[in-house]
Amino acid sequence: MKHLVAYITAGYPDKNFTVDLALALGENGVDTLELGVPFSDPVADGPVIEAANHRALEAGFRFADLLDISAAVAPKIDTLWMGYFNPFYQYGMEALLDKAASIGVNGLIIPDVPYEEAKNYYNLFEARGLANITFVAPTDGEERIALITAEARKFIYLVAYAGITGSGKAENLAPILEMIKRHTQTPVYVGFGVNEQSAREKVQGTDGVIVGSAIVNVLLDDTLSNTQKIAKCCEITRTIKSLINS
Repeated sequence: MKHLVAYITAGYPDKNFTVDLALALGENGVDTLELGVPFSDPVADGPVIEAANHRALEAGFRFADLLDISAAVAPKIDTLWMGYFNPFYQYGMEALLDKAASIGVNGLIIPDVPYEEAKNYYNLFEARGLANITFVAPTDGEERIALITAEARKFIYLVAYAGITGSGKAENLAPILEMIKRHTQTPVYVGFGVNEQSAREKVQGTDGVIVGSAIVNVLLDDTLSNTQKIAKCCEITRTIKSLINS
């Protein structure tokens, strides 16, 4: 069964909505929740997720909200924190990972920390049984792939193209998938540009997909009520889960 990871922006439009959406997604095809931590300069994300980040911050999002949301959802759905390094560093990495483990969060996705810097925190993650998700990009050569996947935990985040999330570009991922599979048995999930139209194609040769902008775009639609937003997001995830497993 191919795995579906769904990204949502924590605290947008509010904390209670995020909890309701997360739990609903867990009942509608989502295997792992990528809980996005709002940040003022989300450099790896496209305009859709960037807009949701800014709206959440403007609405008063605080890091404590992330902890409250996570405590409510992590016992019921596999949960990861996706965020940029600065807020995590400001909290304190040891304290952060202790808190994550205590409330049932299973790992972090930090797109602006390269492998060489992430190595400094390897033992902190390992000691708590948490994953620090490894990124592989189409621009990585085989020697580097062998290096950065050797200690990969939970899954490898394969960036579908050299760019930002949500731009919908396409690249032939077969060569890089072959290289990854030569060096690790860790599952590979493909992200960036995954939606209802592209999911079946992008999942080829991988173990799952990561969906973000397609969901967050619904959250930004002010013509929909919160109930309608949840229903539409769940329809998207059910469809994508069916597509990647058909």
